[in-house]
Amino acid sequence: MPGPTVLAADYFQSYSVVGLLGVIGVLFVAVAFGAGRLLRPVVPTPEKLLTYECGVDPVGEGWAHTQVRYYVYAFLYVIFAVDSIFLFPWATVFADPQYGATTLVEMFIFLGFLAVGLLYAYKKGVLAWT
Repeated sequence: MPGPTVLAADYFQSYSVVGLLGVIGVLFVAVAFGAGRLLRPVVPTPEKLLTYECGVDPVGEGWAHTQVRYYVYAFLYVIFAVDSIFLFPWATVFADPQYGATTLVEMFIFLGFLAVGLLYAYKKGVLAWT
């Protein structure tokens, strides 16, 4: 059985690979943006500086009203996505006899937070089909 020093070295080596890939990814994006900035022609004209959407010239003010329900839908998605992400690891750890009671308490705390989010959505009327 390897010692704790060997296990720690393997542990940090796996994170160094992830870190190296992250640095390579950031460098790749930075080089692509830098090359685009160096190679593109810069000829500003009044037409190019005009704000437009879908090829239509703007009419009226630049401010538009956004409905809050889209944010509530995003909030509900986050609630259910986080719920599904945490349930599988919880179920695998819950099977271990030494962590059973602790993970059960933690899951009820988590489900309480989830219930508060769902109660908020219910009070806002988001869960009703219209």
